[in-house]
Amino acid sequence: MTEILWADPADLQAAWRDGARALREGRAGEALAMFRRITDEGQPTAAVWIGVAMAHRALDDRSAERAALERALALDPRNIHALMISGDSHAATGDAKAATAFYDAVVKLAAMGPVDPALQPEVARAARMRERYAQDYEAHLRGVLDAHGLDGPEGRRMRRAVDLLLGKTSLYLQQPKYFYFPELPNIEWAERGDFPWLDRVEAAADDIRRELLQVLEEDAAFQPYVQAAEGRPNFDNLGLMGNPEWSAFYIWKDGAIVPENAARCPSVVRAMEGVPLCTIPGRTPSVLFSLLRPGAHIPPHHGFTNARYICHLPLIVPGNCAMRVGSETRPWVEGKACVFDDSIEHEAWNRHPDQLRVVLIFDIWRPELSAAERELIGATLQAVDAFGGAPHTGD
Repeated sequence: MTEILWADPADLQAAWRDGARALREGRAGEALAMFRRITDEGQPTAAVWIGVAMAHRALDDRSAERAALERALALDPRNIHALMISGDSHAATGDAKAATAFYDAVVKLAAMGPVDPALQPEVARAARMRERYAQDYEAHLRGVLDAHGLDGPEGRRMRRAVDLLLGKTSLYLQQPKYFYFPELPNIEWAERGDFPWLDRVEAAADDIRRELLQVLEEDAAFQPYVQAAEGRPNFDNLGLMGNPEWSAFYIWKDGAIVPENAARCPSVVRAMEGVPLCTIPGRTPSVLFSLLRPGAHIPPHHGFTNARYICHLPLIVPGNCAMRVGSETRPWVEGKACVFDDSIEHEAWNRHPDQLRVVLIFDIWRPELSAAERELIGATLQAVDAFGGAPHTGD
């Protein structure tokens, strides 16, 4: 029977202390011998394996270093010290992908809970290294893809894909609050060039603005955009119900023209001729001036259905006004129409201290829908409204 020489815990602790001292003093070979006595005894901790790894590093044996680190992480997968050294080991041999994985693990673990104050500088260094490799990775990808036309007109969707791959943007999906139509493309901001009929609408912007300014002279013309629904429970999760900070003046409302308002805005009525308005009796279209008062913010929310697009014709736009749809934020530009899917999370704000922001809003059918599909959607929602005998009011 083999005699056990190092079974005494006191002897093992002495070997650990002697090995750690030798490592600090640059005697890597002696340190390794001391640590090996503990591992051979079959009682190593993650710290001991880390000591073995550091001794092998000092002896320039990367393969043995990583084997020891793997043993340490097998005992303690969340050991920040072992993860950090593993990242450094891979960085030293030029394996950026592996190094990034370990540095990323360090940063994520540190975000989950308290970290030993002595390790905080290493956590900060891991974050810096991760960022450096992220920049190198992005430069590498874009350098390759630029040669394939990434920055050209055909690269628009690929640019978004690359941003998602790099974690520079988040993925936002259609989540209409009421009616979802399957298999429509998930597009945040539609391409303006796909809607040539908007040229006529933009051409009328000056005339529409003159009519708007006349309406604005009457304080009572605008009413809060979000109104309580009669005969229904009302929950105001966004703090907008009855709030005049976001107000509206309707030319069409719930699918019907508002005669007295249309008479005041004949340029709007003419501009809507030939527009593929989303027409569902009792529901849509809605055509309105949407007003945001200074300092107003419409919190993130989702629209009624993905079967339509929302169009904006900006008419009065001071500075510090913008809208985010999904991952992309855009400012409004007076007289330049934009088209977006409001079933994707969106928000808007007017951060100007003392000026209004007003846009003309109207909703159109998604162009991917056939005439038969549009008819079926309309019939479905009318059937919903007819159930129970009470008319629909609002979206």
